[in-house]
Amino acid sequence: MTFSFRAAALSVVMAVSAFAADAATYNFGGVTNTSSTNTTTGQNQLSVDVIDSGSGTVSFTFNNSGPLASSITDVYWDDQAGLLRSMGSITGSTGVSYSPLAKPGNLPGGQTIGFSVSPTGASADSTAPVQPNGVNPGEWLTIVWSLISGTTYSDVLAALDLGGDQAGSLRIGIHVQGFANGGSESFVNTPAPVPVPAAGVLMIGALGAMGVLRRRRKA
Repeated sequence: MTFSFRAAALSVVMAVSAFAADAATYNFGGVTNTSSTNTTTGQNQLSVDVIDSGSGTVSFTFNNSGPLASSITDVYWDDQAGLLRSMGSITGSTGVSYSPLAKPGNLPGGQTIGFSVSPTGASADSTAPVQPNGVNPGEWLTIVWSLISGTTYSDVLAALDLGGDQAGSLRIGIHVQGFANGGSESFVNTPAPVPVPAAGVLMIGALGAMGVLRRRRKA
């Protein structure tokens, strides 16, 4: 193995390890459950990636993997741990348009699980027309938050993993419209994160890249 190949392999391993250590994916569980079909759809295809974006900030990327009709039109935070300071940039894939301060101001149905938006105004929603501009199948939305001084990304994950309506927890709520039957549902993140599949994807891509390097050496 030449130096360049060893260096490439090491870089790949380091990149994958760093990604896996600095990102966690959370699924969602139903809150309102007015339709079991819609609730199942949301639980199967909606998720949020929580990523350490550096300089005391954390990014929340909401994903709709599809294929069934659904649109994330509102996102909310219930920060009983007191970690979040202020909302920063809001970006999305083509077709997604969001702005701060969702209406309604609290997660619909959230009162049944003690969900209360905090800090004040910790929410955002899609701009009119709300369903087309929400996070539809194959689309994503990223919202960056700065953290209170002295708190860390690890604190955020610990608070998300705690779950429930209790001191020290952090919960993420979403309101979803545009299901095939015209209904809507609310969801909250499940406490246990799921394995980050992107790390595996990166590894597969990396192995492919190293294979190309091998072929070039032989050529």
